[in-house]
Amino acid sequence: GDTNDDDLENTDDEMTAEPSKLSALQIAHRRNVLGAKDMFLFDYGKELQIDTDIITSAMKLKLLDSYRDVEQAVNQQMKHKHKHNKQQATSNATIEPPHKKQKLSQQQQQQSSNDEKHNHSLQQIAEQNIAAQDTTQVIESVVDEHIAASSSSSITTSSAVVSYKQTAAATANKIQKHRKHIAPQWQRPWQLYKVISGHMGWVGAVAVDPSNEWFCTGSADRTIKIWELSSGTLKLTLTGHINHVRGLAVSKKSPYMFSCGEDKQVRCWDLTTNRVIRQYHGHLSGVYCLALHPKLDILFTGGRDSACRVWDIRTKHQIMVLSGHKHTVQSCVAQSMQPQIITGSMDKTVRTWDLRNAGKTIAVLTNHKKGVRSLLVHPTLRTFMSGAADNIKIWQCPETHFLRNMNEPSMSIIDAMAINEDGVLVSGHQSGHLKFWDYRSGYKFDEQRLDPQPGSLDSEAGIMAATFDVTGTRLITCESDKTIKMWKANKLATPETHPIHYKPPQKQHY
Repeated sequence: GDTNDDDLENTDDEMTAEPSKLSALQIAHRRNVLGAKDMFLFDYGKELQIDTDIITSAMKLKLLDSYRDVEQAVNQQMKHKHKHNKQQATSNATIEPPHKKQKLSQQQQQQSSNDEKHNHSLQQIAEQNIAAQDTTQVIESVVDEHIAASSSSSITTSSAVVSYKQTAAATANKIQKHRKHIAPQWQRPWQLYKVISGHMGWVGAVAVDPSNEWFCTGSADRTIKIWELSSGTLKLTLTGHINHVRGLAVSKKSPYMFSCGEDKQVRCWDLTTNRVIRQYHGHLSGVYCLALHPKLDILFTGGRDSACRVWDIRTKHQIMVLSGHKHTVQSCVAQSMQPQIITGSMDKTVRTWDLRNAGKTIAVLTNHKKGVRSLLVHPTLRTFMSGAADNIKIWQCPETHFLRNMNEPSMSIIDAMAINEDGVLVSGHQSGHLKFWDYRSGYKFDEQRLDPQPGSLDSEAGIMAATFDVTGTRLITCESDKTIKMWKANKLATPETHPIHYKPPQKQHY
């Protein structure tokens, strides 16, 4: 106890003493203490304060993105209506002098034009698959503002609004009843054919070689193992990380493999010598995801410091920092078309970034109600998917318009997603469930959950990573029971033995 008190007194003396009276060792110690204080100034124990301005601006962006086309259509129709009324008033003034008859005809024409405008706008809503109830509220507010600003007669305004609301409710119910759903295509169910053991910790990352000869996995045992894809035998074990390996990627242009982990390290491995040749320093905390640009020599990494960092692979220089998320960047994907980089975060948002414009945010997608842990780009279509505990959502590129959800809510945290060119979408959940979806229709045609291997807890059945091989015929899943499982389609299955039990969803979730 006396020794600790003496150390504290010495530290206080060093902090309060003048720099000229301190030795070189004491000055270095003082700098370390001050640097540590600056680093840990943030009080993580306090409750998170919700900024109402940020929430309000996010909702405004969401409304603007979802109903921009409807508002533009209403504006164009209002201009056309004013032009038509002006022409009709001129013709009535020359042909029919009585003012009462002219006023009555204008009122009827405005009511009929409102009905035509309403029907045309709702047809556009049906084509774009926008929720009928939400759209009705937005269009009502827009029409009320335009009519109130443009109409001089209160009687005409009220009659137009009442007639619009009545027709809107009837047409919205009609659209909801007659909404068309895409029929699912029959897909073969998948079956487990191989279980690989070798890691001593949770397996949280996987990547397949572009030559389709081997695949690599990263684990909480701080190692990276390379396996032969055909037989599942271990070929090589790489060590160097000092904490959980969270992300892996294999380059298609060079014999390089990239890894990241919770030790803040991002490493580039030369597979010809099996050694680390480059390290990328800059993250302030654990690195949870990484992605390679398909055409450029650029690497993207995201982690707990709420930032996605862009690196030049050759020079190791940090090109830019994509900042804007309020929580951990849990997933990131890159593609050659716009948007070239997409990130998902635990702040429940998905962001798209413009690399050509100094890494500015293109869009902030706030549809999810839970943290986004998984992102996936479709291999052939211009769409991407985001997975969270609420649902799997599909978005259109490059406008990042919301298209639809899968037919069933997730009901559990999604840690991994994978898709092949045949339209088989796979989602791996923390609960241990592996779900197979028909991408085109959103129909879940298969669901499996296997017990963890002996010696593991029942809660250690979560699927932490998943990927298809290059051909799309074999599926590799990495699980928290320290095993790697390989799946393939059941060739003996037929539409008679495994029929489709499809029920169109009663309510479309947005």
